[in-house]
Amino acid sequence: MLLTDPRRRILFIGGKGGVGKTSLASAIALARAREGARVLVVSTDPAHNLGHLWEREVGDAPVRLAQPGAHGGTLDGMEIDPEATIERHLSAVEQTMTRLLPERQHAEARAHLERARHAPGSHEAAVLERIAEAAELGEREYDLVVFDTAPSGHTLRLLALPGQLAGWTETLLRNRDRSERFSAAMRGLTGKADPAPSADAKLRRLLQRRRERFENLQRAITDSERAGFVVVFTAEALPVAETLEVVDTLTGMRVHIVALVANRRSPADAGELLHRRRVMEDRQLESVRARIPGTPLVEVPLVAGELTGFAALENLAALLVTSPR
Repeated sequence: MLLTDPRRRILFIGGKGGVGKTSLASAIALARAREGARVLVVSTDPAHNLGHLWEREVGDAPVRLAQPGAHGGTLDGMEIDPEATIERHLSAVEQTMTRLLPERQHAEARAHLERARHAPGSHEAAVLERIAEAAELGEREYDLVVFDTAPSGHTLRLLALPGQLAGWTETLLRNRDRSERFSAAMRGLTGKADPAPSADAKLRRLLQRRRERFENLQRAITDSERAGFVVVFTAEALPVAETLEVVDTLTGMRVHIVALVANRRSPADAGELLHRRRVMEDRQLESVRARIPGTPLVEVPLVAGELTGFAALENLAALLVTSPR
């Protein structure tokens, strides 16, 4: 099946808000698990719907969602909590800073960290760090990680961040190197011995690890054999226009487009109203195929009833396997 190629370890599911990304991410993950794979589906959207969709509690650590079929596959899920990530990060930084700074500066340092908690970009950096951690976890313990992403604009900004944050962290490390060389020179002039390894060294290791994590994510995102992006849309004018823009942007970022998924296709034989919608949708899909001729386009039909629970997702997974392209 196109969307569950076993060679691919990371799959991002994105598109405009309200087009069914969470349902399709779960169905793709379930289809792969039914083939015997260990799969992790991760929601990065602040408006988490994964737990509602599976009718169970899903949090910031993986929980078992399903163990389908007789081939030994498993499906776990998690919802990224950026606030918890920010809290963990700032707590670690505070512990390090209080060891490095004299006590009279502790209150000022804590005030600075509190401002950082609400600074522009803190939320996005926290989400990206958890995405990088989930990607690492996936490649260690799973056969596939499926990311159910936030609406298009937010996701595109996130995918542009790894290289920027890796560069920013590299600048911090270079500044630390200069500071350490200066301190060593001063100790040489004064005849003081080198101090024992300190919290400063721990801070440096944390920065190095963070840089490596972002660099690894950047490499994964642009490696078509390791990762790919599925763009979900409905066959209407505005979602199609946004989809074309998203594809152009991802192509410019060297992100491989695995497929386009036209979700909730109207039936052609269910009355005049839906037939007319089907004709309109056909025209929209013709324009997509003409504009992006080399990318597979998967059509998923509109389904009856509410898409929640294991049975409904199994049905959707089966439709993905048999859908036209």
